[in-house]
Amino acid sequence: MKKLIATALSLIALALVTSASLAVAQQRAKANAAAEAVQGRKLTTIKDLMDSIVDPSADVVWGAVGTVMDQDGVHDTFPKTAEEWLNVRRAAIRIIEGSNLLLMPGREAAPPGTKSETPGVELEPPEITALIKKNRRNFDAFARALQAVGFEAVRAIDAQDTAALLEIGGRMQDVCEGCHQAFWYPGAKPPYPIRDQQPNRK
Repeated sequence: MKKLIATALSLIALALVTSASLAVAQQRAKANAAAEAVQGRKLTTIKDLMDSIVDPSADVVWGAVGTVMDQDGVHDTFPKTAEEWLNVRRAAIRIIEGSNLLLMPGREAAPPGTKSETPGVELEPPEITALIKKNRRNFDAFARALQAVGFEAVRAIDAQDTAALLEIGGRMQDVCEGCHQAFWYPGAKPPYPIRDQQPNRK
């Protein structure tokens, strides 16, 4: 009787071990499949995201509030209608979600064959890609910082707080310039080149 019980217990233990091993194997298979899917996915480049989503959206936020001087004097500019405020809010949302896309690993800096517009100052795209891969945590920190100011911009827009939006736009510019300094032209010394997207603060 004792032998039968011992045999039964051994079989149960073996079944449990086998079941656990199968579960681990299935989890590993799922993890490997997910990794292969990530490696095999087709992604646009960082340049594509910047040109199509982030830069034009930042221009909207930067241009929403400012001061303009013309022949008639000095004028403060800011959204005046619900539709104008909504347009700026949509831009801030695009910045937030554009930052999420920048956080996805595996993107090249630019499409194949793209050359630096300022050779000798800005790195070539393959060099930028290599630098980002080497310092991924730092790059992700810039993307999260951009996302954070995007959320702040949404709150300021919802409150129609023009002073806050102007200040947030300045910090957004600092985040963008800091990322470019770190990864696009790390050898440049301040004052370093600033891309075309500038706050409208004439």
